[in-house]
Amino acid sequence: MINVVIDHRIRYIVERIIDQEEDLTLSEKINAAFEPVVQFMEKIFFWDPFDALGFDLEADIPFIVLWVVLAGIFFTLWMKFINVRAFGHSWYLIRGKYNKPGERGEVSHFQALTTALSATVGLGNISGVAIAIAVGGPGATFWMILAGFFGMSLKFTECTLGVKYRKIDARGNVSGGPMYYLVEGLKRKNLGGLGRVLAAVFALLVVASSMGGNMFQANQAFAQFLVIIPALERHGAVFGVFFAILVGLVIVGGIRSIGRVTGKIVPFMAGLYIGTALIIIIMNIGEIGSVFKLIVTSAFDAPAIKGGFIGVLITGFRRGAFSNEAGLGSSAIAHAPAKTDEPVNEGIVALMEPFIDTIIICTMTSLVLIFTGFHQNPEGLEGTQLTSAAFGSVFPWFPYLLVLAILLFAFSTMISWSYYGIKGFDFLLGKWFEKFPGRKAVIIRIFTILLLLCVVIGASSTLTSVITFIDMVMITLAIPNVIGLIILGPEIKRDLKRYMKRFRAGEIKRYK
Repeated sequence: MINVVIDHRIRYIVERIIDQEEDLTLSEKINAAFEPVVQFMEKIFFWDPFDALGFDLEADIPFIVLWVVLAGIFFTLWMKFINVRAFGHSWYLIRGKYNKPGERGEVSHFQALTTALSATVGLGNISGVAIAIAVGGPGATFWMILAGFFGMSLKFTECTLGVKYRKIDARGNVSGGPMYYLVEGLKRKNLGGLGRVLAAVFALLVVASSMGGNMFQANQAFAQFLVIIPALERHGAVFGVFFAILVGLVIVGGIRSIGRVTGKIVPFMAGLYIGTALIIIIMNIGEIGSVFKLIVTSAFDAPAIKGGFIGVLITGFRRGAFSNEAGLGSSAIAHAPAKTDEPVNEGIVALMEPFIDTIIICTMTSLVLIFTGFHQNPEGLEGTQLTSAAFGSVFPWFPYLLVLAILLFAFSTMISWSYYGIKGFDFLLGKWFEKFPGRKAVIIRIFTILLLLCVVIGASSTLTSVITFIDMVMITLAIPNVIGLIILGPEIKRDLKRYMKRFRAGEIKRYK
């Protein structure tokens, strides 16, 4: 039966391509093939448990979004609001004040943070927020902020585990993340079989997510590029090829190369974007009270959209989860190579990601959209184009500046997600690589080319197809990851308790 369904979908895709007009460009042909695949997958991954049980809440409530939200609330309570208690200590760790000479690892706390941030701070903050506001209204901002707050505790837990169970080879190369703590951590709990299954599922999903992440970034980078050069509208594939070459030049250098690049790009691009947003906010500072009042009231009273309160809540949480990736386990891969012998302090560094990404940057984007009136989306724009129009209504030159910012955002995100995908791929074929070590470099290179091909596909596809695909594969990472976090949570709580006791006793020393 399954084979029949698959054969039917393949025939449908082929027929769609053949039926297109002869003058279709390569970009349009790629999109025609990609779109029906996404529509088929959406029915599988984004099922609504309430609807399945016969409850009509007048809004789509994907199970996976509920899973991430409830996990964030649970770990915030279980870790006794570590997102608040360790907030100040996190800044000192990021600045290297507690860096102990000779600690194992490949990158500094700051470089690990910027590598993870480069995957989260990006078009989710620009395009994702615009999508959330256009669909859910100003109230979606409130739920995005809340998603960021709860996400801080999830980040702490998964990134602590990422360092605790990392693998360091004879050359000093580090591999870590959910694939490793699911296998080793659950093995210690006499759940080795479950751990291997969850790790394999996660690795497969992170490979798919790296592909989808590259698609989304390329798609929205090209969309903004068209604002400047509209004549390229039907030539997304050409843009994608150019971008893919740039990404490939960085990721071949591994995590050290990525860390050096993101350590420079992330502060620059974030400063560029935040600085401009701050100017607009300051220009409208007299209205800040009424805008936040609108955000809060709209969060609980949103009759204008499907599902009202529930609809706007799900919209905000869905975009917030996509933006900061808390609970997905992806950031644990980036933080695993950090130079530290204290897993807990790297978890404390990581909790700043949702704060910077969602609570600060996403909120600022929302404020600009509301201040300028573009939250009502009068022109029916999509994603980055809506954000660009909002900024451009104040500064006519901003769309040109945003092109640079978006290209940098997209570039840094793609190199980080490509690294995640390569690590997941390496884990899946690890045993095979041990038997045939000479073939590893060739196979990894072929997979890297496939990742870069996804950049071309993304630049050639519609936003609806790409964002649905990336939501499906990326947020689904939370299923195997959160199961592992719940099982391993007690030991992280004990490790945190011991660390904080040592910190208060002065045993965790400052070196700068």
